[in-house]
Amino acid sequence: MPPHRKNPPPLPPPPTGRTTLSSCIVATIFLTFITIIILIIFFTLFKPQPPTISLTAVKLPSFSVTNATVTFTLSHYVAVYNPNHGVFTHYDTSVHLLFAGDQMGFLFVPAGKIEARRKVYLAATFSVKSFPVDLDRVNGFGVGSGLEVELRMEVAGRVRVMHFFMHNVEAKVECKVAIGISDGSVLGFRC
Repeated sequence: MPPHRKNPPPLPPPPTGRTTLSSCIVATIFLTFITIIILIIFFTLFKPQPPTISLTAVKLPSFSVTNATVTFTLSHYVAVYNPNHGVFTHYDTSVHLLFAGDQMGFLFVPAGKIEARRKVYLAATFSVKSFPVDLDRVNGFGVGSGLEVELRMEVAGRVRVMHFFMHNVEAKVECKVAIGISDGSVLGFRC
């Protein structure tokens, strides 16, 4: 006699269309919620920031005062820091030298790239032709008689975030430089 076989247990009934549909709706809502949270975190952490510009040094290789006119050469060194997680490509960078609101010099800085979280040092030299100065009205930082000039630098460019998104960023800085009239020394600068 053949051994008795046990009958397999009965199969559960197949799910109805309602439970399958509700499972899909719950999964879709969950995935949408997770995607929104990931996008919010992504754009919060990787939000593009403008570069930081700081004036590091100012030198006057030549300076002369003759008959109430001033002639000088001004060299300044600027540090530009890219705080972003992506490469910053600058393409529209300019430096202006002003005295009493009048432009004394203008330079374009060639286009370039600053790697993520890196600092680049730029140097610019202005040769200022003679211009008249009222020696009775010159002022400085309160140390003797001085001449105050203003340096303005504008850096504009793009930051690429995660190789997909391009964001335009721009930074500006204005610095005042006090120059001693008697000897042409740099009395100080502030931005």
